[in-house]
Amino acid sequence: MKENIREQLGTKSIGRLIATFAIPAIVSGVVSALYNIIDQIFIGRSIGILGNAATNVAFPILTICTGLSFMIGLGGSANFSLKLGSGDDRDASYFVTNALMMAFGVSFILMALMFWNFTPLLLLCGSTANVLPYASDYLRITLYGLPLFMFSFASSHIIRADGSPQYAMFILIGGAVINTILDYILIFHFDMGISGAAWASVFGQLFTALMSIYYYRYKFKSFTLSRDTFKLRIKTVVRILALGITPLNAFIAMMIVQIVLNNALIHYGANSKYGGDIPLAVVGVVSKVNFLFFSVALGIIQGSQPIISYNFGAQNYKRVYKSLTLIMKCVLIIGLIAFSSFQLFPGELTSIFGSGSPEYFEFAERYFKIYLFFIFLVPFQPCSGNYFSAIGKPIYGVIISLSRQIIIFLPLLYFLPRFFGIDGVLYAGPAADLSSAVITLSFLGVELTRLRRLMRVAR
Repeated sequence: MKENIREQLGTKSIGRLIATFAIPAIVSGVVSALYNIIDQIFIGRSIGILGNAATNVAFPILTICTGLSFMIGLGGSANFSLKLGSGDDRDASYFVTNALMMAFGVSFILMALMFWNFTPLLLLCGSTANVLPYASDYLRITLYGLPLFMFSFASSHIIRADGSPQYAMFILIGGAVINTILDYILIFHFDMGISGAAWASVFGQLFTALMSIYYYRYKFKSFTLSRDTFKLRIKTVVRILALGITPLNAFIAMMIVQIVLNNALIHYGANSKYGGDIPLAVVGVVSKVNFLFFSVALGIIQGSQPIISYNFGAQNYKRVYKSLTLIMKCVLIIGLIAFSSFQLFPGELTSIFGSGSPEYFEFAERYFKIYLFFIFLVPFQPCSGNYFSAIGKPIYGVIISLSRQIIIFLPLLYFLPRFFGIDGVLYAGPAADLSSAVITLSFLGVELTRLRRLMRVAR
C-alpha cells in the first residue's frame, strides 16, 4: 500500500489526481459550510437578528482556534508528504504523531485562557448589551468541544495526505450530519435555543474525533504508527510551526480584522439608519453564504497540498507546475460563480435566514454587492499561501496572507469611514481585495517563472 501511494502521487494524471484528492475535500467543506448555514438558519428563525449577531461575535474567537488547527494540520501533513517524497518514513511518522499531540495540548491551553477572559473577549469582539447573553451561551458550550474540534481538524489534513481523502470526507460529513440533526432536535423540540446549536456542534465533533482515532489505529496506509514516535521532538514541532505559520497568520489577520470590522459596524451603524445590531447580524449571515462558495475553492487548494509537497520533495517540478496552474484556473472559476450569485441574488440569499426589517435587507444587499465586489480574486490568496507552505517556503505565504488583512484593509477601515460613514466600511473591502490580488498574483507569476526554469534544468 505504501508504494501505491507514492506511485499515485508521482505518476498519475495531475487532473485526475487533483480530482481524487480535491473532490472529497470539496464535499467535506461544502457539507461543513451547509451545516453552518443550516445552523444559522435555525438560529435566525428561532431567535432572530440577535441570534445571528451572536454567532458573528463569537466568530473571531473561533477563527483563531481554527487557525491554530489549520497550522498544526497543514504543517504536519506538508512535512509528512515532503518526507514521504524523499523516502524518509521515520521522520514522516514523527510529523504525524507530534501534530496530533500538539492539537490536543494547544486546545486545552486555549480553553483555559478563553474561560479566564470570557466576557471581556466577547466585548472586545463587538458584542452589544443585547447580543451578549446569546453570545455567552453559544461560546461557553462550544469551548467544551475545542479539543475534539482541533484534533479532528488537524487529522483531516493528515488523513488526506496519507492517501485517504474519501475517509476524511466521510468523517467530516458524518459529523456535520449528526450536528444538523441534533440542531433541529435541540433547538426546536427541546427549546434549547442557541445553547442547543452549540451542544449539537460538540456531539458532531465527538463523532469526527472518534473516527479519526479509529483510522490511525487500523487504517493508516503509509506505515504503522509506533508508540515510540509519540513523543514531542523540538525540531519536529519547530518544522510543523514553520510550514503551518502561513495559514495561522491568515487566520490571526482574519480574527483581528473581524474584531475591528464588528466594532466599526457597531460604531458607524449607530450613527446611521441601520443601528448597531443590524450590520452585526448581516455580517454573520453573509459570511456563512460566502464561506459556502469559498469552501469549494479551499477544498481544491487543500486537496492539492499532498500532490505539490510530494512532487516538490521528489524534484518533479513539471508536475508541481501543472498542479499550480490548474488550481489557479479552478479557483478563478469558483470566484466568478460567487461574484455572479452575490450581485444577482443578494435579497434571496438573505431571506433564507429569516425575516427582518426593510433596513436589514437593504444593508444586506449593499454588503453583498459592495463589500464582496472583488470576491473572484480572493481565492488566489489561500492558493498561493498553501502552495508556498507545501513546498517548504512559508515566509512568502506569510507576506501574502498579511498583505490584504493587515497591511491594506485595516488602514482603509480606519480612514474611509471617517469620511463616508458606514459606506466607508463597505468600500474598504473591495479596495483591499483588489490591491492584495495584485501582490498575490505577482508572487505567483515569479514562482511560475522559477518552476519553468527548474523544469529546464531537470531535463
